[in-house]
Amino acid sequence: IMAGDSETHLKDRAENGHNTRQPFLIGVSGGTASGKSSVCEKIMELLGQNKIDRHQRQVVILSQDSFYRELTPEQKAKALKGQFNFDHPDAFDNELVMKTLRDIIQGETVHIPVYDFVTHSRKDDFVTVYPADVVLFEGILMFYSQEIRDLFQMKLFVDTDPDTRLSRRVLRDIGERGRELEQVLNQYITFVKPAFEEFCLPTKKYADVIIPRGADNLVAINLIVQHIQDILNGGVTKRQNGFQDVHESPRQRRPSESSRPH
Repeated sequence: IMAGDSETHLKDRAENGHNTRQPFLIGVSGGTASGKSSVCEKIMELLGQNKIDRHQRQVVILSQDSFYRELTPEQKAKALKGQFNFDHPDAFDNELVMKTLRDIIQGETVHIPVYDFVTHSRKDDFVTVYPADVVLFEGILMFYSQEIRDLFQMKLFVDTDPDTRLSRRVLRDIGERGRELEQVLNQYITFVKPAFEEFCLPTKKYADVIIPRGADNLVAINLIVQHIQDILNGGVTKRQNGFQDVHESPRQRRPSESSRPH
């Protein structure tokens, strides 16, 4: 599906000097280590997008983890001891998330901060994200703020067994982030699990699609990929399936308070 469409679209984009249509924004939420990133990467892979130069990609992935707030010296000291709650809504720079999403909707190139999980601080460099047709934005609290939630035209929730998530997190934090086992488990019991139950899990009701078992659920992922392919092939989304047309602006949509009940 990609090459010809992509070239024509890029030509249109270059001639007009801006995006010819608004990108389709997809929010992907779920608990820690539920497989949000893996689901997004699988979608990219099945769309053949991960082999394309990042200047020309039609689909891009962003992570809420890039938008952790800058910590004060006191907060950083706590974080180094595993005593700071990174799973609380206040840990994220939601103003910057909103500004970034609004710029993306306008078809602008955006600069995404790079967060260092070992030192708990933003690095000096950033990642440049070029205008795309589909933007996947994943994070534990993507649906917590109504203002942010209402910008997504599709909302996915990755639902994975808590034991599986804990075991993955333990392996990741020890292997990639240099943590001690005892600290990882303490942090999970003190902050991660209570915050998941209080802030993340209740937002599952806003999801349009719930994906049990994460990236292993190829049936669900293939259905989503098929829908994205329709969007990439000219926005043919106004079928009888209730999905919104890609040309419609987020402001015309009903607020997600009126989403179907859980």
